[in-house]
Amino acid sequence: MALSIGFIFMATRDDATLSDARAYIDAALALGVVNLGFKDVGLPRPALRELAQAIRAGGGRSFLEVVSLDRDGELASAAAAADFGVDWLLGGVRADEVAPIANAAGLRYAPFPGEIVGHPSVLTGARDEIVDSACALSALDGVDGLDLLAYRSAVDAPDLIRAVTARVDKPVIVAGSIDAPQRVRAAASSGAAGFTIGTAAISGAYAPGERDFAAQIRAILRTVAEVA
Repeated sequence: MALSIGFIFMATRDDATLSDARAYIDAALALGVVNLGFKDVGLPRPALRELAQAIRAGGGRSFLEVVSLDRDGELASAAAAADFGVDWLLGGVRADEVAPIANAAGLRYAPFPGEIVGHPSVLTGARDEIVDSACALSALDGVDGLDLLAYRSAVDAPDLIRAVTARVDKPVIVAGSIDAPQRVRAAASSGAAGFTIGTAAISGAYAPGERDFAAQIRAILRTVAEVA
């Protein structure tokens, strides 16, 4: 199952959709990126809808990641994702309430396992607690995968990814703080189906010395080709 989903470019920085997200999405589509997404915060809903439409029009698959932790915000974002018709709804912490919304709308859904705090989101708890949460979530009807904040945890990230992927039979997307080729390689070799990168591509951190956004995306795609 390793990298069956692959690289997901997020037009975000620090867990918020950028004001100029559309320009980054258009550029990434032109560079051959297939999976593109954004967060439920940072732009008003009409602008987020336009991003989903742009991804669809460009032939891409769209991902909306919920980082709102309050119940009303999470449920409203799930309803918005259904309205937008995104391909994947990621994140969130109330799978028992959100899964029926996603399922009714025909969305694929991958919530956060473990306890999530703060913004940007951080994964807390011991490895076994996170694995147990992942197993419980993957058993729910309407849950198609998991959105694992492995590199935003105090737990060793590759070990955590291996532990989760060994116990669940659904795709695991590793999200948050993937900022170097070695982290992509570690995620892939540990059994992840996909991974997200946003800030590292936009800030130029993924490929130091290559400040141009296009060069960052090409560097990420080269890493993906190496681990495919």
